[in-house]
Amino acid sequence: MKLKSSIQTIACAVLCISLFSCEGKNSKGMGGFAREYAVMTVQPSSMEWFSSYPARIKGKQDIEIRPNVSGFLTELLVDEGSLVKKGDVLFVIDTIPYKSALKVAEATVQSAKATAETARLTAENKRELQQKGIISEYDRQMAENDYASALAQLALSEAQLVNARNNDSYTRVTSPLTGIVGSIPYRVGSLVSSAMTTPLTTVSDNSEMYVYFSMTEKQILELTNQYGANNFLSKLPAVSLKLADGSTYPIKGKIETVSGIIDTQTGSSSMRATFKNPDRVLRSGGAGNIMIPMKNDKALLIPQKATYEIQDKKFVYLLNDDMTVKSTEVEIATIDNGKEYMVLSGLKEGDRIVVEGVNSLKDGMTIKVAGTQAQSQAQAGK
Repeated sequence: MKLKSSIQTIACAVLCISLFSCEGKNSKGMGGFAREYAVMTVQPSSMEWFSSYPARIKGKQDIEIRPNVSGFLTELLVDEGSLVKKGDVLFVIDTIPYKSALKVAEATVQSAKATAETARLTAENKRELQQKGIISEYDRQMAENDYASALAQLALSEAQLVNARNNDSYTRVTSPLTGIVGSIPYRVGSLVSSAMTTPLTTVSDNSEMYVYFSMTEKQILELTNQYGANNFLSKLPAVSLKLADGSTYPIKGKIETVSGIIDTQTGSSSMRATFKNPDRVLRSGGAGNIMIPMKNDKALLIPQKATYEIQDKKFVYLLNDDMTVKSTEVEIATIDNGKEYMVLSGLKEGDRIVVEGVNSLKDGMTIKVAGTQAQSQAQAGK
């Protein structure tokens, strides 16, 4: 019995030792030895990049051309895409009814002038007769009233003449600015009026182009932190415009305005950059991407492969002095060059992080620094 009891005791001891050994292996690696991982020391460095934002392009002025009078189009003097100057005639509306109305108004004015002159002479004559006592005060006053009525009728006729002249001039639809003609949905013979919903065309002033884009509140704060909150728009560098075909517009632009209100639904604010367009390359209604140059002389850069993601949050494994790793959340900037992340918070200068094989690590695991990395770490620590 004693022998049997001794054997059981020895078996229990062996089992405990085995379990302890297995636990040690799990905390390190296969065979009980810590695995080697590449490690880097976080150091500030200079970084330059471009932040890209989808943008829409509009002319400095996009003016809808609408008729002021009704009638049939008799002439179409421009074509779509034509460059026109301010005052150029674009369309002609049937002038015959308006020229006839103008002649009637001119004749009415002449008649009213003659009537007013006759009433004036009559009133003067009545004044003299009343002074001599030949007629009564009533007769003189009636003559004065007739003269005043004739003057009022003359004024009304002259106003109608002005209106008739304007209507006649409106039959020639002119461009209010120098620019590019847009689409023309109407042709000769079409009936047009001031009440129609679709304009005759649109003329865009493309000498300068407004490029609209949006930035989130976080992105705007990044700019203000880099260039200062006070009048930061004047401190922003010139921006580039990447066109729809992937090419970059040769002339740089300037960000001039930023909306003072952040859209509560999108969390973004509208901004506007202005680009010169001397060769009319840019067209109103186009699309592109605004490229804003950014620079940080003290950027903490880490390889993208050194991070892993949990619920849209980025984490790295921080190496402690006792060679254990600790999962640490980091906040990264919105830039993405495909290779590195710029850390905004979560790490500081001198921290060491694992840069390869992070998916095989666990919080609290003990590791060894890979040979070549270990030498560089030792040199960095001196």
